[in-house]
Amino acid sequence: MPSPPAPRWSVVIPYYNERDFLPATLASLANQTLKPFRLILVDNASSDGSRGAAEAALEGVEGVETVFLHEARPGQVHALETGIAAVETEFVAICDADTHYPPHYLARADALFAESGAQTAAVLALSVASAPGGLKGRWLRAKGAAMGALLAKQCHAGGYGHAFRTAALRQAGGYSRARWPHVLKDHELMHRVMKVGRARYDYRHWCVASDRRADRGRVRWTLPERLLYHVTPYALKDWFFYRFLAPRFERRRLDDVNLRAQPWRAKA
Repeated sequence: MPSPPAPRWSVVIPYYNERDFLPATLASLANQTLKPFRLILVDNASSDGSRGAAEAALEGVEGVETVFLHEARPGQVHALETGIAAVETEFVAICDADTHYPPHYLARADALFAESGAQTAAVLALSVASAPGGLKGRWLRAKGAAMGALLAKQCHAGGYGHAFRTAALRQAGGYSRARWPHVLKDHELMHRVMKVGRARYDYRHWCVASDRRADRGRVRWTLPERLLYHVTPYALKDWFFYRFLAPRFERRRLDDVNLRAQPWRAKA
């Protein structure tokens, strides 16, 4: 009997106290049409039994090679560094523990990389409402794809939906607290990745990100900062991130570790 094909894709999920949400995310990934793939789960020192919930959710799932890692240093960026260091495949998708990925998610990303050629370093998924085929979902997908075409040298999707050529991600320096210890690390990372290659968006490539973080006071940039990001030419984006935005985030203590806060638990 021939041996199964080696996976070309890895999926990295960092998590911290996500027992109530991680199983649903893993169920959506277990239903992917593209298999096999390698699933790298990085526990960022959870205390709620998240790993046990993940193991139960993945029991009996075929075509998914699962690797469990532990990262004691607090902060998602540390967990991502640990997870990406373990990637051995050509492509890697970064996923969040509370996001739904449709069955075609990895297959569509794989097709976009194949269509776009080697110059494409990243494929970014558009976030939609819970009804992706509804009016709001279609509008969000159309708007995201249009922004990606008009402002091609900017990031228009959150870190829950980023996929990379692994070599390009590493060439850009990957997630790094030494480079960027603040929130919005997905935007800063994409700024570096786009020095290596282009980013691709597509109307048909989407996921359903969680709305739990509607209260984003601990992790949000201001409207003027966001507008300045959009109007700053790419040639000046180094200035924007490292001379303008970083000192402002430092003063406001918008550290990546703030992402560990889970204000929705107090409202439950």
